[in-house]
Amino acid sequence: MKDELIIANPWRTLRRYTDARIGLGRAGVSQPTAEQLAFQLDHARARDAVHTPLDAAALAQAVRDDVPAAPPVLQLHSAADSRAVYLQRPDLGRRLDEASRQQLQAMPRDEAGYDLAFVLADGLSSLALTQNAVPLLREVQARLAGEQWRLAPLSIVRQGRVAIGDDIAHLLNARCVVVLIGERPGLSSPDSLGLYLTWAPQPGLSDASRNCISNVRPAGLTYDAAAFKLHYLLSEARRRQLSGVALKDETAAEGANLEAPQRNFLLE
Repeated sequence: MKDELIIANPWRTLRRYTDARIGLGRAGVSQPTAEQLAFQLDHARARDAVHTPLDAAALAQAVRDDVPAAPPVLQLHSAADSRAVYLQRPDLGRRLDEASRQQLQAMPRDEAGYDLAFVLADGLSSLALTQNAVPLLREVQARLAGEQWRLAPLSIVRQGRVAIGDDIAHLLNARCVVVLIGERPGLSSPDSLGLYLTWAPQPGLSDASRNCISNVRPAGLTYDAAAFKLHYLLSEARRRQLSGVALKDETAAEGANLEAPQRNFLLE
């Protein structure tokens, strides 16, 4: 009897193609209770992803234990001293606090510099970083292993935004930086990791200087596919000495996807 009160939506069959909330049906003039509860659960998961503190020490240990030939790991903090400040003052999340800056400045400086620095920042989803950073780094490290990349110490940053990677890499004297950061959670993706690559990083650069690979997670862009794209962009950035709008993703896999026949689900 209960199911008879719900009027089905014919678009519901299309939900197998998307996580979007379509074809929900209705009970009278309202959403079915199950759909409303599912929305509230996903909303709670998104809020938790934003507000759950990053366990930087546990992540640092996971990198040391599970990433082959991992560089030394540093734990840093942005100038935003709390989550509330971080959310209200994006500018403070883009630069280091004084203690972290002094920590980097006190490190022995190699004038030859590093080829590449990795920065792991919690961003807007510590969950994304905790779940996806180590598996992705393993895939990337496997692709870099046979090449000559001099890696800077890896930095884990709490309350960090993308641009903080420029500050860190500049202090470490690294020619390129890749920031792994938790993306703004959606109602179907609280665990989405973003990758941002910048050649010749320095404070003050805009997003036009970066290349982005987004939605890295098991239900999105797989670790292997993301590592493939990142390795291509790193190789091209080093070869051409640039990044951002001047560097396009021209990977073979992407071209193959564009050339593949596209199915029309409306005709199935």
